[in-house]
Amino acid sequence: MRPKLDALHHAAVPIQISIEDLVIYGDLEVPFNAIGSVIFIHGSGSSRFSSRNQYVAEELNKRRLATLLLDLLTEDEHEIDEETRQYRFDIPLLAHRSTLATNWLLTQATMRQLPIGLFGASTGAAAALITAASMKQRIAAIVSRGGRPDLAEEALNEVESPTLLIVGGDDNTVVSLNKKAISRMHCLTKLHIVPGATHLFEEPGALEQVATVAGDWFVQCMSSRASHSGQKATGGR
Repeated sequence: MRPKLDALHHAAVPIQISIEDLVIYGDLEVPFNAIGSVIFIHGSGSSRFSSRNQYVAEELNKRRLATLLLDLLTEDEHEIDEETRQYRFDIPLLAHRSTLATNWLLTQATMRQLPIGLFGASTGAAAALITAASMKQRIAAIVSRGGRPDLAEEALNEVESPTLLIVGGDDNTVVSLNKKAISRMHCLTKLHIVPGATHLFEEPGALEQVATVAGDWFVQCMSSRASHSGQKATGGR
């Protein structure tokens, strides 16, 4: 059954992040006894109000993952971008703000102990990968949905975080770009192709599959990191 994208429950807390002389907005939801947090990095004209990413975020919340749906553009920039598309492919700008927002999350008392994952969509995937490359082991896992990892360019070689790339099977150009990106990466990577799906995963069952495999990836990577940290703390092997 296709998810009801027009009837999503919104229980997240609106937040503001001051970045240099600007303010960007997000929606943060922290489930009880959270095991990790996932920052959603939108791209290509999307926003924190994306019904697709809201659906995926709710599914992650059910797995005890906190979610931060984030707008990397200010309200004024978003309006300009809607007219000119000036910012949506400005990967350095998106990556810079993604990194600053991730560092902001690490300053929050209730969040700083949780492993952090990044969920990038479209051009936001490139920003997520650049953030992961700059923050190294602070990022526990990355998931890209219909992403453009190729736009991360040289940062691909520097990513150390386990990375899952989810692409629609009928999104042929993006499938090819994702395969080329994986060939340049040195970390643990996996390409998951959703059969019959196009770029926006609008087909019945496609978005549910995205949510399921993304949730599995984040939980597996974060649980593995927690187990490893516990062994180090107790002197285990």
